[in-house]
Amino acid sequence: MTAAGFETPIPRRIRDEIWLKLWGNLSLNPISALTCATLDVICGDPGTREVARSMMLEAKAIGERLGVHFRVDVERRIDGAGRVGAHKTSMLQDLERNRALEIDALVTSVQELGRRVEIPTPTIVTVLALVRQRAKVAGLH
Repeated sequence: MTAAGFETPIPRRIRDEIWLKLWGNLSLNPISALTCATLDVICGDPGTREVARSMMLEAKAIGERLGVHFRVDVERRIDGAGRVGAHKTSMLQDLERNRALEIDALVTSVQELGRRVEIPTPTIVTVLALVRQRAKVAGLH
């Protein structure tokens, strides 16, 4: 891939990079499915930004308990997502196309890990309940 001109960094700690991606997907995907808002709107609105921030802080505590190192802080991660612009998350796109939502992979899995390592996840639990209900109402869960 490098020979073809693509950037091909090789992370030393792949699990940290997976968690960094999951960190945004865990929070921003269900919020977008619930609000039908794009990333710029979610990250720019004080209310939805705070919900995402709270979910991310809960997930960060879980990840750190499992040995994950987060190379950026929460605010920088949210700002980066907001700079993507008027992007619809995959969960919102799935909702609009009447496809099953990735709720278990992106949200339930983190909530279950929190339970296993005894980290409270009140915001994740709340958003999980809401997005599950949204999917049920749409006939997608």
